[in-house]
Amino acid sequence: MVNESVIKKLMSSIKCAVCGQRYEEDGIKILGHQEDLWFLGVSCPVCHTRCLAAAVIREDKALKVITDLTEAEQKKFRNVARLTADEVLDMHNFLRNFDGDFSRLLAPSKDGT
Repeated sequence: MVNESVIKKLMSSIKCAVCGQRYEEDGIKILGHQEDLWFLGVSCPVCHTRCLAAAVIREDKALKVITDLTEAEQKKFRNVARLTADEVLDMHNFLRNFDGDFSRLLAPSKDGT
């Protein structure tokens, strides 16, 4: 069954029609639902515009993971720690300055490592 935290997470990916800011989970109130139809009260964190929203959320009972990983690889990576925001930022900074020269990047260093 779909729970309220999932609905709020989905709604937080939507932008305010007035100012374009993404909604925050704290500004989303679940008013109720009837089967797959959810009713929400939403408040923009920037311009404070308030609106009512209705969303149809269908739960797919037969979720299927599409991957090219083998079952052994999936098992190996299942419990690996998630990336931190700092790690993502470090990669972003690296890629922003990366010139695309993989030969130089992957070449052994001068000290032999």
